[in-house]
Amino acid sequence: MMTDISALKAGLIADIDAADTPDAVEALRVGALGKNGVITGLLKTLGPMSPQERLEQGPPIQDLRESVTAAIAARKAALESAALDARLASEKIDMTLPADPAPQGSVHPVAQVMDELAEIFADLGFSVATGPEIEDDWHNFTALNIPETHPARAMHDTFYFPDAEGQKRMLLRTHTSPVQIRTMMTTPPPIRIIAPGRVYRSDSDATHTPMFHQIEGLVIDKGITLGHLKWTLETFLKAFFEREDIVLRLRPSYFPFTEPSVEVDVGYTLANGQRVIGGDGDAPDGGWLEVLGSGMVNRRVIESCGLNPDEWQGFAFGTGVDRLAMLKYGMNDLRAFFDGDLRWLKHYGFSALDVPTLSGGVGA
Repeated sequence: MMTDISALKAGLIADIDAADTPDAVEALRVGALGKNGVITGLLKTLGPMSPQERLEQGPPIQDLRESVTAAIAARKAALESAALDARLASEKIDMTLPADPAPQGSVHPVAQVMDELAEIFADLGFSVATGPEIEDDWHNFTALNIPETHPARAMHDTFYFPDAEGQKRMLLRTHTSPVQIRTMMTTPPPIRIIAPGRVYRSDSDATHTPMFHQIEGLVIDKGITLGHLKWTLETFLKAFFEREDIVLRLRPSYFPFTEPSVEVDVGYTLANGQRVIGGDGDAPDGGWLEVLGSGMVNRRVIESCGLNPDEWQGFAFGTGVDRLAMLKYGMNDLRAFFDGDLRWLKHYGFSALDVPTLSGGVGA
C-alpha cells in the first residue's frame, strides 16, 4: 500500500509539472482531487477502517493530497507568471502619445460673477463684509426699520426657527442687510462696504429660488447725496456689462430701510429677439429692465446703529447675483443654477485657468 501511494504521488506530480496549459492543470486536479478523483477515492477508504488501520493508512494518503494540492498551485502560478511575461514582452505602450483628457471642474457662473463684483467695487474703494446666515429678528428686521407690526414684513416669506424660551427669535436671513447693521455698529464711519452672500426666502419659480445670492452695498459718510448713488450704480453697471452706453432710469419706490427709495432700471435693445443690455430703453427697439433696489439710508436705521443722522448720511443698494449672471451670460432659468447638471455646468461654467477678467477696471 505504501509503495502504491508513493508511486501514485510521483506519477501525479510528474504529470502536473509537465502540464503546459492552465486547462491541462485543471484536468489533472479534477482527476486527482475531484468528486470522483483517485485521491478522493483513497480518502473514502478510510471510513470503514478500524482506528488502528486509519492511524497507519491515513498519514500517507493525507500527505499525498497535500503534496498534489501544493504541486497544482505551484504549476498554476508558474503558468500565469509565464503568460504575463509573454504579454509584457509582446505588448508595448507608446509613452509619447498624449493622454486622454481627464475630467476638469469649472467655476460656477455665480462664483464668477461674485468675483467680478468684488473686483469692480474694490476699484471703487469698497471692502467686502460678511455676516451670519442664521440671524436674529432684530438685525434682520427691527434695526432696518421693520418692527414686528410693520406691514413690510409681509414682503418676505421668511424661514423661522422654532421659538426657544428666553432666546431671541432666529431665522435664515432674508437679505444681506443685517451685515450693514453689524458693520455700522462695530466700524466707525466713513464706511464703504459690499455684503455678498446667500439669502433665503420661501419662493420658487423660473426667477426665484428658496436660496439665492445677493450683494448689497453701503456707503456712510458726510454730505452723501442721491447723486453719489446714481454715479456709483452707473459706473458699476458699465464695468459689469462692459459697455459704455448703459442708460439708467430711477423710479420712486418704497423700502423701510431707505428714504427716499428708488428702483433702478437699465435700458436694453432687442437683437435677434434677445435682450442686449445697453442703449436707451425708450428707443423703438428697446425697453427697461429692473436690476437694482436702492435709496438713501433711513435716518431711523442710522440711529439704530448708534450714529447721528444729522452728521452722517449714506446710501444703500442691493441686487441678486444670480439674476445678474442670467442677464450677462444669457441664461433663462434661475433654477438651473442649483440643479447640479454637469451638462449645464460644462456649457455655462468657466475654466479655472481661463476665467473672464475685467482687465479694463473702473475708470476714474
